[in-house]
Amino acid sequence: MNPPTVKFISESFIKPKYSSEESKKPVYLAPWDLMMLSVHYIQKGLLFPRPPGFNDDENSFKDLLQKLRDSLSVTLVHFFPLAGRLATLQQDEPPLYTIYIDCANSPGARFIQASLNLSVSDILSPTDVPPVVQSFFDHDRAINHDGHTESLLTIQVTELIDGIFIGCSINHVVADGSSFWHFFNAWSEVFKAKGENNLTISRPPIHKHWFPEGHGPILNLPFTHHDQFTSRHDSPIMRERVFHFSAESLAKIKAKANSECNTTKISTLQALSAHIWRCVTRARGFLPDQNTSCRLAINNRTRMNPPLPDDYFGNCIQTVKATATAGKLLRNGLGWAAWQLHQTVINHTDKMVLEWVDSWQQTHFIYQLEQFFDTSSIMMGSSPRFDMYGNEFGLGKALAIRSGYANKFDGKVSLYPGIEGGVSMDLEICLQPHFMTALESDQEFTDTV
Repeated sequence: MNPPTVKFISESFIKPKYSSEESKKPVYLAPWDLMMLSVHYIQKGLLFPRPPGFNDDENSFKDLLQKLRDSLSVTLVHFFPLAGRLATLQQDEPPLYTIYIDCANSPGARFIQASLNLSVSDILSPTDVPPVVQSFFDHDRAINHDGHTESLLTIQVTELIDGIFIGCSINHVVADGSSFWHFFNAWSEVFKAKGENNLTISRPPIHKHWFPEGHGPILNLPFTHHDQFTSRHDSPIMRERVFHFSAESLAKIKAKANSECNTTKISTLQALSAHIWRCVTRARGFLPDQNTSCRLAINNRTRMNPPLPDDYFGNCIQTVKATATAGKLLRNGLGWAAWQLHQTVINHTDKMVLEWVDSWQQTHFIYQLEQFFDTSSIMMGSSPRFDMYGNEFGLGKALAIRSGYANKFDGKVSLYPGIEGGVSMDLEICLQPHFMTALESDQEFTDTV
């Protein structure tokens, strides 16, 4: 018998409730935005319990949907680029090719209503994340360049037997993880305010993009057609599991890493990343001379001089990495690996960021998905510092965070806050099946989850 599938019921497009002069102008993109043109959208969402009374009152769900649409329209007044579309500006003489956000000529953000005849338990009880979760999101397998014709933001509300999933997909050219959750938090804030004419929010986004001195706002790309910088790749067959790390377990991992290095400087995230790096490397069974790396997505906002505001809306991230042979990584222990990551992070200064920007201006490289399909490394993404469980839409606190198909590959690890708060964390780990089986049998790993 085939498992139930998501049924799509309706769709609509949502525009900002009010427009401003700023929201009618083109939004030109910074280097960190343009390099995302060929990777996937960001797909993250929250699973909520179905409140008492919803099961007996069909109008309750309809009322919720309307409140979500109304509050989204107000939120888009502040986050107006999300209601736009990408557009290409091209001319022959002098040569010009650039991509920007057209906020004036768009039907708006997409809003989808869907249903699924499964329970919350059907989603959360299986050992692996069930594949049907990928259907909770729009833009499946879309790359960001598709934002020329696809929405830059889609909200999909999927009704389960006893739960509601609110899935959000945002074009990664428009926003990074910090900006993704900034929008989500603001939408929740507007919803809870219950006053659709109240246009104030606690953290207004800053839409003025950063450009290197003497450049911008139009950055000319050395292309004549998007085929020259876009590509599509499917991920290999993988297993995806969510592992919970309690505050106590994380404290032990951090203490061990610092003790082995006779320091107090190694952070919880650095120690945990090193722990996962070592355990996955051992699970992969590499020969001692095999090079392996741990890559970290890192926020540049605070590393700039002067720093960019926390509410800078757009992309302001890079990846940094530490590299070692498998033999050296496993022989030298947790503390040594954590110290390599610590050094990598603290050395990522304003000087390093500007050198990267200078390099980009010479090459104008665009990230390709195939670059991430490296089975000798792991990639730590997302952040437990993002406020995920603080988002409520009249449904109480979410039960879990889940993500879609986007930007997943063997060795991708996404970090989420634990539901109980504090410094607990949930790690969503993607590995090829035989590597995941080996990880599940790794004593050092299982002792910590």
